[in-house]
Amino acid sequence: MLGKFFKKPDADQDDRVPPGQYLTKGFPVLTYGQSPSVSADNWQFRVWGKAKEKTFTWAEFMALPQSQFTADFHCVTRWSKLDVQWTGVKVTDLMRLVELDPEAVHVMEHCYGGYTTNLPIEDFLREENFFAHTLFGEPLPAEHGGPLRLVVPHLYAWKSAKWINGLEFLDREESGFWERNGYHRRGEPWAEERYSY
Repeated sequence: MLGKFFKKPDADQDDRVPPGQYLTKGFPVLTYGQSPSVSADNWQFRVWGKAKEKTFTWAEFMALPQSQFTADFHCVTRWSKLDVQWTGVKVTDLMRLVELDPEAVHVMEHCYGGYTTNLPIEDFLREENFFAHTLFGEPLPAEHGGPLRLVVPHLYAWKSAKWINGLEFLDREESGFWERNGYHRRGEPWAEERYSY
């Protein structure tokens, strides 16, 4: 299995591949349940909670500044993919349009299909985070989270919620789906924060 689908990182990649990870030769799809199918015509993105409520249509989201990103991607199930190429919207560009309450300290990512995951506000607002709608030059496939997913490169990939459709800003920490089911509260790959023990 290791040789066919995965390989150990080369010595010169040690600074890019966290402990316990293997490099994938493809881009595995791991999903709990069925992948939602949402057309751009019906897609909406809502912001609420400790922020002024606002809803974006697909056209409004696509009118935001678009950027190219190359980022490494680390899954808690021990595979990593280097130099993944995306197109999308920086979190910081979206947040220029959001009136955030000073009490907001966490954000809950909400997704089509009912999935949720949480982030501390300081992890969410990092400059390198983005919402992706394109993967390797093609529209993001549903199995990889299309039409839109969040990408948080510095944490394990379950924090990069697929099929995202909303952000609920909170004045306290709340657990999302995987956090309630045994995954770590934060998910830092270099510290191997995989599970809550």
